[in-house]
Amino acid sequence: MPKRVLQGVVVSDANEKTVTVRVERRFTHPLYKKTVRRSKKYRAHDETNAHKVGDTVLIQECAPISKTKTWTVVEGSTAD
Repeated sequence: MPKRVLQGVVVSDANEKTVTVRVERRFTHPLYKKTVRRSKKYRAHDETNAHKVGDTVLIQECAPISKTKTWTVVEGSTAD
């Protein structure tokens, strides 16, 4: 089964080798037909501590690294 890849924004880089990434999804409400935004935060492994708050990154599913980390940062771009 292929690994999932999600795109999100780094909201925290306080921990060593870990970043918290907010992933936002948009969908149309089934009754009101309005576009709704929902977000979820994932902890991702960042081996080199290269990413800072505000960076847009791609995270990929991986084997569990710790209790909360099951994602790894694949690539990212810095905030302007």
